[in-house]
Amino acid sequence: MPAGSPAFSLGAMSSKPYTPLQERLLSGVLKGMSPVNTAVYRISSGKVGGRFSRRAPICLLTTTGRRSGQPRTVPLLYLADGDDVVLVASKGGMAHHPAWYLNLADNPEVTVQIGRTTTRMVARTATPEEKGPLWQRLVAMYKSYDSYQARTERDIPVVICTPAS
Repeated sequence: MPAGSPAFSLGAMSSKPYTPLQERLLSGVLKGMSPVNTAVYRISSGKVGGRFSRRAPICLLTTTGRRSGQPRTVPLLYLADGDDVVLVASKGGMAHHPAWYLNLADNPEVTVQIGRTTTRMVARTATPEEKGPLWQRLVAMYKSYDSYQARTERDIPVVICTPAS
């Protein structure tokens, strides 16, 4: 199950905000499942764990921990946009940004693994003008993003990862 995509969850299709207890429980589930998905993805080069609901593709994003300085990898749904990889910092519509987003805000140098290919990239938050058309494509790929946005007061960031020079 990719982080930030808890379709199994506590009313993922509802627009009602999560309670603090629901957020703690769901965060724990995601924290426990992400390493398993990551390991299976790496072992199989994305053949297992490389697709999610309705065939949405999954990548592995590695950031540098903002406090630890250690590499942190999470499986995420992604949208290919030319050479760019587009990600959504939804955290299932929870009230706070996911840790991976906070990490890349501090250090935008990331790696993205898609299948067997790992690419060094630079991540940035999409501008409002960029986000609109990308959001439409992202929701077409994974409809729950709209319900996640309806569930939270925060503006869910869209992240554009561009190959490093």
